[in-house]
Amino acid sequence: MPELPEVETVRRGLLKLIKGSTIIGVDVYWNRIISGETHSEDFTSQLIGAHLTDIKRRGKYLLFDFDHCVMVSHLRMEGKYEVSDTNEPLKKHTHVVFHLADGRDLRYLDVRKFGRMTLVPKGKEFTVAGLKTIGPEPVPETFDLTHFKKVLKQKSRAIKPLLLEQKVVAGLGNIYVDEALFEAKIHPLRPANSLKPKEVEGLHQAIIDVLRKAVLAGGTTIRTYKNVLGEVGSFQVELHVYGKTNEPCINCGAPIQKIKVAQRGTHVCANCQKLTTKNSLPRS
Repeated sequence: MPELPEVETVRRGLLKLIKGSTIIGVDVYWNRIISGETHSEDFTSQLIGAHLTDIKRRGKYLLFDFDHCVMVSHLRMEGKYEVSDTNEPLKKHTHVVFHLADGRDLRYLDVRKFGRMTLVPKGKEFTVAGLKTIGPEPVPETFDLTHFKKVLKQKSRAIKPLLLEQKVVAGLGNIYVDEALFEAKIHPLRPANSLKPKEVEGLHQAIIDVLRKAVLAGGTTIRTYKNVLGEVGSFQVELHVYGKTNEPCINCGAPIQKIKVAQRGTHVCANCQKLTTKNSLPRS
């Protein structure tokens, strides 16, 4: 699933390619991609003639700013955008095509069809489900350490699923939670309220550092992710635990283990990220 670094990389690529474009037509081949109160026919009619002024990101969501509305796009598992010549044949799994006035298309492809697009009036984008309760961006300017400590102190659930919720901090997914917890030397099954202040400080900084580095690297390509320019990300070469099952830990040499936490495959060094009976929760 594209996480914050991958979505940010897509955003930057799209800005270079299509900012300032005008939509002259829209084809929707899979109606369920369009969510919210706007049906596919209304979605199409409202976007014809729309001028793209900006593309923003909030967590894992792309926000396409048009002159009179905003399209909120969530890529989910396999969603991706491509910019093509209008005359190029459609690829398999192309579900929405935005025809641009300059003879190009913005095409949305999605193997699993899980992605969603929601069209709302300007200023109403944060009424969309998922954005209503989203946490702060994981950057020093918005990710407040004092608030982070306070929230974790009130939560008894395991730290990994809590971070995956998007309510405490935005944009984290399976890959970057595993990496941040490893960097902070915190086991993913630790109850959030068992973390000591210094551990929370370390985790706070690890989240910022890991995501910053991943954005700079253009994201992580594990299977199918490519940015809008067709390029793969390179952060996978910097991963320390994710996908490293049975490989030696870079810190201590112990084999990286893969366990399940909240039904998610989770990578951990049991030696560096110690778990005791006093601070653990049952695995699920």
